[in-house]
Amino acid sequence: MSMKIIVCKDETEVIKELCNLIEKQSNHCLEKSNEFKVGLSGGSLIKYLVNGLPSVKTDWSKWRFFFCDERLVPFDNGESTYGAYKGDFLSHVPVLENQFVVIDPTLEVEAAAADYQQKLEKYFPLGQWPKFDLLLLGVGPDGHTCSLFHGHPLLKEDKKWVAPIKDSPKPPPCRVTLTLPVINNAQYVIFCCTGNSKARIIKQILEGNEAYPLPAALVKPREGMLYWILDKGAAEFLDRS
Repeated sequence: MSMKIIVCKDETEVIKELCNLIEKQSNHCLEKSNEFKVGLSGGSLIKYLVNGLPSVKTDWSKWRFFFCDERLVPFDNGESTYGAYKGDFLSHVPVLENQFVVIDPTLEVEAAAADYQQKLEKYFPLGQWPKFDLLLLGVGPDGHTCSLFHGHPLLKEDKKWVAPIKDSPKPPPCRVTLTLPVINNAQYVIFCCTGNSKARIIKQILEGNEAYPLPAALVKPREGMLYWILDKGAAEFLDRS
């Protein structure tokens, strides 16, 4: 694994750095294939993408969007990640709804996870872990990423591409999530964080006890590149000597 920590002066610079990397990776991938496969997360990332992606020069028609995790709620529910992208992202970035691969929120959580894996199988070869061109991840205040939580059995899942969780410590309780082997098979993984409210957990993730790592610290792409893009507030407690 190769990892790079980029510290920017403010959120505006974080967005610029993020979108420069996205543009570089999208065009690199599209030179070799006819599709750019991106895994999305929710939270602040949506705002960063809405503000930055309109300036990216790429062939948008060849992008395919997936979700690193999703809450099992209707798309018009405020907790739905796809619902948030549909409501804001689509009005700023020149892509279509049919470029998003989404869960079926009408199913029970185990069936929803199995259904989503079947949808992924249409885009990735069977018999091997799917290789996303880019995964865009966030970090919770407890160090979780996707819907992978500290101490949860799902951290040890090594068979499924997509797993259900119905006891999430953060509501809503039912979700589907990519598993760690899938995350760690990606070509590019980018964490993007701003603000000093996450400074202590980021220090713990990047410099903490490796014997008891937080979920975000377990993201280590086997053959890919890992980026942490932070503003000065989020990087406040890192040892940068």
